[in-house]
Amino acid sequence: MTVLIIVAIVVVLAVALIVLYNNLVKLRNMVDNAWSQIDVQMQRRLDLIPNLVETVKGYAAHESGTLEKVTAARSAVSTASTPGEKMAADNILTGTLKSLFAVSEAYPDLKANANFQQLQSELSATEDKISYMRQSYNDTVMKYNTAIQTFPAVVFAGMFGFKARESFDAVAGAEVAPKVQF
Repeated sequence: MTVLIIVAIVVVLAVALIVLYNNLVKLRNMVDNAWSQIDVQMQRRLDLIPNLVETVKGYAAHESGTLEKVTAARSAVSTASTPGEKMAADNILTGTLKSLFAVSEAYPDLKANANFQQLQSELSATEDKISYMRQSYNDTVMKYNTAIQTFPAVVFAGMFGFKARESFDAVAGAEVAPKVQF
């Protein structure tokens, strides 16, 4: 009789451990998928940037410093190998794109150019998607990190190789409103 009770306890613990492990795998995969969605939108933005830079070049040739910064930031995002590196490079790219659009304000012909307007609109829509995907990613990372840091998972997560993930943080200086002058 005691043997049956011990076997039943072992089976219940084994099932609980399997369920716990499967839940952690599911959450880890959700984090990876959320990151992939951000990566897809970042790639879309990277694909739009060369056309935008070429359009601006035709109107604002003497703004080469800004264009070079945008190109360098784009390159940094595409060569980043880890999510952390990509997050940092993406934040820099976002800042350089803001500078590029600020430059466009000084060129009425450029602002009126249909190609520029379309690229700016597509880039803006992509930025919105990236923002939404970052929020979704952060929510998923929070659920995952909470799951591996709470009992009983905290006891087993480390043994199974589950490690906390980093979330997207706001760009440094994002809390300061941009200064607009006319």
